[in-house]
Parts: sequence; structure tokens; C-alpha cells
Amino acid sequence: MNAADHWIKKLGLERHPEGGYYKEVYRSAEVIPQKVLPRRYDGPRVFSTFIFYLLGGDEVSYFHRLRSDEIWHFYRGSCLSLYVLSPVGRLKQTRLGRNFEAGEVFQAVVPAGHWFGAAVGRRNSYSLVGCTIAPGFDFRDFELGQRNELLAVYPRHQAIIKKLARPQRSNP
Repeated sequence: MNAADHWIKKLGLERHPEGGYYKEVYRSAEVIPQKVLPRRYDGPRVFSTFIFYLLGGDEVSYFHRLRSDEIWHFYRGSCLSLYVLSPVGRLKQTRLGRNFEAGEVFQAVVPAGHWFGAAVGRRNSYSLVGCTIAPGFDFRDFELGQRNELLAVYPRHQAIIKKLARPQRSNP
């Protein structure tokens, strides 16, 4: 059993639609009423949620965006590159890991409404991270990016979009 498989089994992780594996381990019992949330939310949301997330070296986390801020925390494995595309087209790469001398950091914030994806630094490895979201995660707030649409909006970032966005599905 390799290290990634060990953590998938030990933590009880399941496949995630964006790629990789996850398990929600915390969901606040308290709820924020819709009337006090920004208009982008279509109902009440819990205060906060937290997941473990594991990405294998041969996988990517496909570009997606959320209506809430998300904080990524590095735990184990190889460094993970987090790519964030702002609504105005700025691309920022943050390397999560333990090697501060190489520019890696323990945590990073992805602002609400930004497209983001990730890839592991070493192909034959994995990255185990945690993700905290506030207001808490709801699949109604999750949008998976489509390659052609992202390329049309952000043509100067085509290399990373081709790497981290799924191709369009053709209709039969």
C-alpha cells in the first residue's frame, strides 16, 4: 500500500467531483439565516465546514469556484501548487508545503468567486491538505469550470487552463 492509499483508507476519503479524494469532518451546528448573507447565497448556510482533501501526483484538482472563501492547510506529502484566477484575470500560484526556504507556505486563502485548481509537485507522490470554508460548503455554491469557457475569458492563461480544466463534453 502506498502512502496516498494509506491516508485514503485511514481517513475514509471518497472521490470528489473536482478530482482527488475528500471527507467532510466538521460542519457547524449553527446556521446563518439567508436574510443576513450576501445575495449570492440562495438559502441559509452553516457557519463553517472543514474537509480533508488528498490529491495524488497523477491527478489534478480541476478549476472550480465557490461562493465562500476557502482556506487550504498543508499537512503531509509533496508540495501542492494552488492556482487561483481572479475575476479580472490575474493568475496567482501558491505552493503549499513545509519548505519555507523554497517559497512554500502552510496555508493559503482562495477568495470567493475566484476560479482555482491544484496539482501535486511530484508525480509519484500525493498531497494531504485540509480545506476550511466560511460560510460553510454547500454543493449549490460549487461550480466546476469548463475548459472552452475559461479559455474564452482568460486566453492568456491557456497552458494552466488546459492542464486544470476538464474538456467540454460533447452532446451525442
